[in-house]
Amino acid sequence: MAKISIAQNPTFSAAVQLPRVGGEAVAVQFQFRYLDRLALAELFDQWNSTRETLAARAAQPDTRWAEMTADEIAFQAEQLKAIVLGWELDDPFDDAALRELVQTCAGAPKAVIDAYQGAYSSARLGN
Repeated sequence: MAKISIAQNPTFSAAVQLPRVGGEAVAVQFQFRYLDRLALAELFDQWNSTRETLAARAAQPDTRWAEMTADEIAFQAEQLKAIVLGWELDDPFDDAALRELVQTCAGAPKAVIDAYQGAYSSARLGN
């Protein structure tokens, strides 16, 4: 019988299908930060609060697309910074590269967050 600890590893890896404009998505390994259920719930609460604030701003008649896009990029970069610890891209992993990924690849934040959540879902389901 294998012996394991109840404690989870502080990090885990998962493949992210990064979308490429005009091409096929490319699988890239990302290193993620493990969060327990309560910490994860707190993080998601923060993200939901920020989304609500952004949605309220977007509903204002004088809000410009460029301003909203800049705010969304900043928010998504912060989201990824909270969960990503590294990646297997040619670019070094740092705040500037993380922001560039979000700014140049509109589908990247969703792909990364989906892979992160998918790792938790498959662990919950025993897959």
